Amino acid sequence: MLEKSFVPVDHENALYDAWEKSGAFQAHPDQPGEPFSIMFPPPNVTGTLHLGHSLNFVLQDMLIRWKRQEGYNVLWQPGTDHAGIATQMVVERALDKEGTSRTALGREGFLERVWDWKQEYGGTIVKQLRKLGASADWERERFTMDDGLSRAVRKVFVTLYNEGLIYRDRRLVNWDPKFRSAISDLEVENHETKGSMWYIRYPLEDGRTITVATTRPETMLGDVAVAVHPEDERYADMIGKTVILPLTGRRIPVVADLHSDPEKGTGAVKITPAHDFNDFEVGKRHDLPAPTVLDETACLWIEEIRPELRDVKGLASVAFVESLNGLSREEGRKQVVAELERLEWLEKIEPHKLQVPHAERGGAIVEPRLTLQWYCDAKTLSGPAVEAVESGKIAFEPRQWENTFHAWMRDIQPWCISRQLWWGHRIPAWYGADGKVYVAENEQDAQAQAGEGVSLTQDEDVLDTWFSSALWPFTTLGWPDRTEELARYYPTSVLVTGFDIIFFWVARMMMMGLHFMDDVPFRTVLIHGLVRDEKGQKMSKSKGNGLDPLDLVAEFGADATRLAICAGTGPGRDIKLGRKRVEEHRAFVTKLWNAARFLEMNGAKPTEGFDPASVKSALGRWILTEANDAITEAGRALSVYRFDEYANCCYRFVWSRFCDWFVEFSKPVFAAENEETAELRAVSAHVLGLILRLMQPVIPFVTATLWQELGYPGKFEEIRWPEIMTVPAADEARSELDWVIRLIGEVRTVRSEMNIPPSQKAPLLLRDAAPENLERAKTWAEAIGRMARVSEVGVVGEDTPRNAAQIVLDEATIFIPLEGLIDLDAERARLAKETSRIEGEILKVTRKLDNADFVARAKPEVVEENRERLVAFQSDLARLKAALGRLA
Repeated sequence: MLEKSFVPVDHENALYDAWEKSGAFQAHPDQPGEPFSIMFPPPNVTGTLHLGHSLNFVLQDMLIRWKRQEGYNVLWQPGTDHAGIATQMVVERALDKEGTSRTALGREGFLERVWDWKQEYGGTIVKQLRKLGASADWERERFTMDDGLSRAVRKVFVTLYNEGLIYRDRRLVNWDPKFRSAISDLEVENHETKGSMWYIRYPLEDGRTITVATTRPETMLGDVAVAVHPEDERYADMIGKTVILPLTGRRIPVVADLHSDPEKGTGAVKITPAHDFNDFEVGKRHDLPAPTVLDETACLWIEEIRPELRDVKGLASVAFVESLNGLSREEGRKQVVAELERLEWLEKIEPHKLQVPHAERGGAIVEPRLTLQWYCDAKTLSGPAVEAVESGKIAFEPRQWENTFHAWMRDIQPWCISRQLWWGHRIPAWYGADGKVYVAENEQDAQAQAGEGVSLTQDEDVLDTWFSSALWPFTTLGWPDRTEELARYYPTSVLVTGFDIIFFWVARMMMMGLHFMDDVPFRTVLIHGLVRDEKGQKMSKSKGNGLDPLDLVAEFGADATRLAICAGTGPGRDIKLGRKRVEEHRAFVTKLWNAARFLEMNGAKPTEGFDPASVKSALGRWILTEANDAITEAGRALSVYRFDEYANCCYRFVWSRFCDWFVEFSKPVFAAENEETAELRAVSAHVLGLILRLMQPVIPFVTATLWQELGYPGKFEEIRWPEIMTVPAADEARSELDWVIRLIGEVRTVRSEMNIPPSQKAPLLLRDAAPENLERAKTWAEAIGRMARVSEVGVVGEDTPRNAAQIVLDEATIFIPLEGLIDLDAERARLAKETSRIEGEILKVTRKLDNADFVARAKPEVVEENRERLVAFQSDLARLKAALGRLA
């Protein structure tokens, strides 16, 4: 006997442990079945489960479970990413609390501590994913620093180097002065900041001055030119002239370049190639030097400009510039501005809002820095990836994300793949005393290249985390070895990911997969949105609107959490999620449980050999037909990744058709004992079994519990997706039951609109009804009476009953006499008053939404909330007017 209610905590852990121990999630490449594979987007080993993860992994798990049911040979490949800078930061913080540092431990000692940390804490998110029900093949779990993956990384690096696609170059990078390392664009966050714009006069040798506007006066020490637009008449005769740089006394040219915008600032810009990405490009175009004036900690460093410093009376002082050496950029800025003001070269200062880049990890202000790094020729590698998308070998869902992909790929730059960290894949390059580089998969091979007796030192840097992640789809399957898994599951079927890493990860996997496997890494890229709160706002700690998915699981159960995520996930759009949404979906789980318990109490149980084609009752044939529709619709929705449609289809069938109508219609049949009773018990158990199979991908725990407890045959983890059934006279049954349902629904609507007390039953009078509908009314009189609070069903002639509400149902007019049930005058007054109130609310909201200033300035979620209110008010008004019309 089923318990009174489903308590998730009593079942989830035990069920999951049993599934995992039974091998239910394991892939078997040697077994038959069309392959279907998904790769984890590997979460950082430092990570803990958040709602973004939950969305991503619930969608993956649903696809995986569904494809298992369909008989595919499934692999869901799990794993985690070593997350270079994030992990190093975590361990360094721990060392700081102990009063030591990574430099004190040395490289080997520090790496040993990181591996110890990984062993103790690195599996947190993997354990948490189990709580969510993720059915990955955990025995195949990989880590980007595994021996096998590390071997693959070295092989890829060496191969690309030998092909000329990896090289060293001196270019600008995003530099984190706290970690003293290059970082990727993805690890940079721009924060709007209130700053200043300094207008500085630079003297020309002919006695004139040219004013430049800058937000970084301290970097003027490294200026190599002043640029003006070639068509800016104000400066036409200055182009080619020489400027004397204030403070340093160096001579620099005025150059013509389209980078200068005559509409911004003064139209003249200082060019500092070593400290600005745009200036770097200008410098290359004009063959300008690029002296560095900030060191790796973002302190002023004058070593490279020292030889050119000279004293110029009233303009420059070597002693002053020397005094800046070693100052922080902030203190240096103060000193530079003060000196410019003292020397009267500072024209003015204006407040200015600017976007300041910050390191995502650690929060330091990021500097553009000119350094010697390792690069990958992404432009060359990108060609086949672009072609794969254009030809349809890889499809984005939704398709509009292909535009984003192409936009990024058109402007692709060399990929900086080196990082000045200790944690990560160390670059397989060794240097001789003369600086000559030897790239090899191991030191022995490098030594063989260099020759005996040549002393070698390995490159200190490690590879960008995204480098190893780019190889994930094939290295996790055993490459460079030609494994059975690689042959069976590559290319993978679907990649589920967020839009923010289309370029940083998705595109790079395409490049590497096509280059090394000569095939795409996946067939479909499924892009999902962000998880927002119920008002559509981005979740954040500062707003206090964040939710911990594990708290939701603990309170409402994994099934309710998964179902809420599924129901809110439309194609590419953000999902609104909050406790209320999850609680609503827990109510669905409860509804299903209660229906199953009712059927069990009424003797419904799985019947061996049950044949849907033999069902005679209209009710049985109707619910089987509805089940067929649900199976078809649910399968179609999942096949096109419409998770919301899948959830809504299941919701409608289970809650409305099965629980609200079928179970209610069945009650008098179950109360009797005849041939129809036995048949309906078998039908109800069969349809409940279909529901459990239909919803297993999204609510695996409650469906598995019911399957086992109610005695359905076979292991639940091995059940197949339900198939379409042959149902005799399906259209006839559908027509009959749908008419009865519409009739009951209309009567309920009228009773609600008219405010008829539930205790008061009313007669139902039909006029002009077709014979078959009169027969249906007679056949289903008991259900109509019980479910619509109807005292009797009768027929009326041409005379319209007085004071009766009217319903038009197909060809028939149906009357509900209201005399004696309600105070008609009072009801008219109530409806008129409520109508007036709603019209007033509509007017207020409409005025707001018609106000362009409100729509432009209000938060998007506030505007959307008002639009939703307007729709609700309009619906209420239509309902009230319909009720008044019935009383006319």
